[in-house]
Amino acid sequence: MNLLKRILLLVFLMVSTVNYAQKSHKDDGKDVKVGLVLSGGGAKGFAHVGVLKVLEKAGVRIDYIAGTSMGAIVGGLYASGYNADQLDSIIQAHDFIELFQDNVPRESASFYQKENLGKYAVSLPIKKKKLGLPSAVTDGQNVFNLFSELTKHVHTVTNFEDLSIPFFCIATNLENGEEVVLDHGFLPEAIRASGTFPGLLTPIEIEGKTLVDGGIVDNYPVEKMLAKGVDYVIGVDVQGKLYPVDEVNSLPKLMRQIVGFQMYKNIDEKIKLTDVYIKPDITGFDDFSFLSKSEIVEKGVKAADEKIAMLFEIASKQKKKPVYQGVAVNQTDSDYVVKAINFTGNVHYTEKYLLKKLGFDVGSTINTQKFTEGINALTATQNFRSVQYRMIPVKGGIRIEFNILEEDVSSFIQLGIHYDDLYKTGVLVNFTSKHLLFKNDFLSTDFIVGDKFRYNIDYILDNGFNWSFGINSRYNSFGLDLYTSFDEETDESSDTYGLKIPAFYNDFSTQFFFQTTFKNMMALRLGAEHKFLKLYTEEIVNDRVYKLYIDQNNYFDGFAKAKFDSYDSGLFPKKGFYFEANYKMYLFSSDYFDNFKAFSQLYGNIGFAITPINKLTLHLTSDAGITIGNNNNIIHDYHLGGNNDNFINTFVPFYGYNVADLNEVGFVKTALEVRYEIFKKNYVSFLGNFSRLGDDLWNGGDIFADTKTGYALGYSVETLIGPIELHYSWSPETNNRVWYFNLGFWF
Repeated sequence: MNLLKRILLLVFLMVSTVNYAQKSHKDDGKDVKVGLVLSGGGAKGFAHVGVLKVLEKAGVRIDYIAGTSMGAIVGGLYASGYNADQLDSIIQAHDFIELFQDNVPRESASFYQKENLGKYAVSLPIKKKKLGLPSAVTDGQNVFNLFSELTKHVHTVTNFEDLSIPFFCIATNLENGEEVVLDHGFLPEAIRASGTFPGLLTPIEIEGKTLVDGGIVDNYPVEKMLAKGVDYVIGVDVQGKLYPVDEVNSLPKLMRQIVGFQMYKNIDEKIKLTDVYIKPDITGFDDFSFLSKSEIVEKGVKAADEKIAMLFEIASKQKKKPVYQGVAVNQTDSDYVVKAINFTGNVHYTEKYLLKKLGFDVGSTINTQKFTEGINALTATQNFRSVQYRMIPVKGGIRIEFNILEEDVSSFIQLGIHYDDLYKTGVLVNFTSKHLLFKNDFLSTDFIVGDKFRYNIDYILDNGFNWSFGINSRYNSFGLDLYTSFDEETDESSDTYGLKIPAFYNDFSTQFFFQTTFKNMMALRLGAEHKFLKLYTEEIVNDRVYKLYIDQNNYFDGFAKAKFDSYDSGLFPKKGFYFEANYKMYLFSSDYFDNFKAFSQLYGNIGFAITPINKLTLHLTSDAGITIGNNNNIIHDYHLGGNNDNFINTFVPFYGYNVADLNEVGFVKTALEVRYEIFKKNYVSFLGNFSRLGDDLWNGGDIFADTKTGYALGYSVETLIGPIELHYSWSPETNNRVWYFNLGFWF
C-alpha cells in the first residue's frame, strides 16, 4: 500500500512539473500573444459580438483571429478594424432575413420586370434539357454587397496577416470535402465562402475551388490557431448539439443532423486545447434566430463576464496594450472619382451593356448609394449569378475591378396560381429562355390554364437604355354581364340601368414595337398593333344556340406609350410616383358592321403614394380616357367596374360596381386608398373612388354633376404565392353590395 502511494505521488509530481513547464512559457514575464477562435453557429454567432465587448472591457489584446461560418464573418470584420460596439450597431441595423432573400429595390428592376416578374411564385431552372431545382435559396449577392461595403477600407489587403489583426477562416471544398484554410485573397469573398450554409447560399468559387460552409469540416479551428504560435487561446463556442432521433422531424433538422456528425466530432478534445473556453447559453435559439439579435448578443456578454477574472489576468500579462479605435466613418462612406473600370468573366454581355446598367462610367463621381444602385441594377437583370468587385485606391480616385459570373442557366419554367371573380381559377406555366437568337435577347411565354385559357408571349432584343425591339402576342377571354340599355333617363334610384345579359369577350393582339428606357424609371414605346376583338351574346332558338355579335373585327392601329414608375412596390406601394400615357390611333378595320371610321383614344393614369406616419399609407390615383373622333363600336368604350389588376384594353377597375357596369366614350376617375399595415405584410384598407363618364367630361364646368361613387373595405396579406385579398364594396347610387376575392399574383 505504501508502495502504491509513493507511485501515485511520483506521478502527480511529474504531471505537475509538465503542466508547469507548459504554462511557464506564458508566465515568464514576456509579452504574451492571444489567439481568438470563433465557432460557427448561424444567428447564434451574434453572441461573438457580446464576447468581444467583454474582451475589450477586460483590456485583452487579440493577436490572431480564426473563425468558421458566422465566426468567420464576425471575426473577419473585427480583424479589419471594427470594434465591438461598431459590430453591434452593424448587426442591429440590418435585416438578415431580408438580406438572405436577395431582394433588390423595385426601382432597380427593368420596366419589363416591374410589369411581369411579379406573376411567378416558383422558378425552376432547365439544365441540360432537364428540369431541375435551384441550387440554393439565394445567390447571396446582397450578402456579398454588404461584406464588400463594410470592408472596402481593406480592399487592397490580399494577405490577411496584414489586416489590423491577422486572420484566417475555414471553408469546405465541395468537390472533395477537404478543408480549405483562407488566409489570403479578398476578405469579402473569404468570409462569404466560410459562411455559405449549404442550401441557403450558392457555393462560391475561389482560386478554382468551389467552396461552402467551413463548419462541415472544422467548426472550431483551435488546432490551427495553436499552430500560429499564440500563448493563450480564447475560444467562443456557439455550436448546438445533435438532436435526439425523435426530434429529427423536418428536412432542415435532418440536414443539420447529418452535417453535425462531422461538426461535433472531437469537440471534447478541442475544448481541452482552449485556455479560456466560453460557451454562451444559447438554449432556445437556432441557426436562423435572426430576429433575436439583441438577446443573443447579451448571451455572449453574460458568458464572457463569467470568465472576466481569467481575461483580466491574461490582459495583465500583455505588455503592449490594445487600442479599440474602430473604423472611421470617412473610411466607409465618401465620394470618389472613378478612374478606371475593368470587367472580367462577361461572355454574353458587352462592357457597354454593363456600364449602361451600372449607370456610371470612367470619370463619374459616385458615392456608396450610387454604386449600390448600379450593382442592384445589374443584379435585377437576373443575368448574373454573382457580381463581385473590389475598389482599389489610385491617384485621384479609385479603380473598380469587376468579376462577373454570368448565369449559366438560360432557360426556366416558372409557375403561378391565381383566382379572381372575373377569370376564376388560373394556373400559370411560363417558359423563359435567354440568348435564343442573339446574346441579349429573351423569350417569355405565359400559358394560363383554368376556367379561362389565356396566353401571353414576349420576345425582346434588349439593348439596355438604348432602343430595344420587341414583339408581343396575347390571347385573352372572359365572360361578363352587360346592360342592354344605357338610357340616361332611367330612374337612378332603381337597382339597375337596364337588363343584364351574359356576354363573352375575346381579344387576340399582336404588337411590334421599339422601346427605350431611362434609368429604369421611365420608358417610351412606339409601335404598331393588330387586334382582333370579338364580343357576343348567345340565344337559344328551337334548342339551337346562336351567337349575336356585338363586335367581330380586325383592327389595325399605331400607338405610343410613355410610363414613369418609381413605386417601391407593385402591390402595396408605400412611396413613389406613377404616370402612364397611352395614345392609340385606329386606322383600319375589317368593318364587320360596315360602320367603322378612323378614331383615336388617349388614356392617362397618375398616382403617388406616401407614408406620412409609420405603417399608414395614403395612395391617390387618377385615371382619364377620351375618344377623339367617332367611335361606333361599343367594344372600344371605356368599361368601368370591378377590382381587377389584370384588366386589358379599355377596362378600368371601379369599386362599388361590377365589371363593365359603367360604359362610355370618355371618363375621369379619382381614387384614394388609406392603407394600414397592422402586422408585417398584413394590411387593412379603406378606399373611395369617384368618376364622371360621358363625351363631355367638363359639363360646362359642373364636373361634379352625375358623379358615380364607390367605396370598399379590404384586408390583404402578402404571401409567397402573391396577395390574398378580400374587399367588401358598395355604391350609394345602387343597392348592390359586392364582395371581391382574389388569391395569388395578378396575371
